Amino acid sequence: MPAKKGVKVAATNRKARHDYYILENYEAGIELAGTEVKSIRAGRVNLKDAFCQVKNGELFLYNMHISPYEQGNIFNKDPMRDRRLLMHKKEIRKLHAAVQQDGFALVPLSLYFKDSRVKVEVGVCKGKKLYDKRSSMAERDSKREMDRIMKTRNQYR
Repeated sequence: MPAKKGVKVAATNRKARHDYYILENYEAGIELAGTEVKSIRAGRVNLKDAFCQVKNGELFLYNMHISPYEQGNIFNKDPMRDRRLLMHKKEIRKLHAAVQQDGFALVPLSLYFKDSRVKVEVGVCKGKKLYDKRSSMAERDSKREMDRIMKTRNQYR
């Protein structure tokens, strides 16, 4: 049986895109148990409060909630356990150096399947201030209003 091809997004962290400026994106594999993969395929995963840290030269993902698999038994793992991310050592060192600067954080942006493997998109992010969030919301609202006006004008032509 051939492996499934393509990219299928399982979860996104919309709160991270609202709270942070995303400077760089990296793709990392993730170490999971079989029942966790089945739960992710069912869409039972939450990245809302998740974050990453480098510990002892390894990259870990914290606070990601994967609900226990319904048909699982003793093989179900703790939903909030720490999960190791798989990246090259050179990339991990680069991320660790970036996080050492003030105001920078490693935040998981999305969780997706890439050719039947689970991948995590990790972003090097800098926190937004309250006024930055307000300005980005105002920009989004004005863009939405402009699109609405253009749509109505195009209907009358």
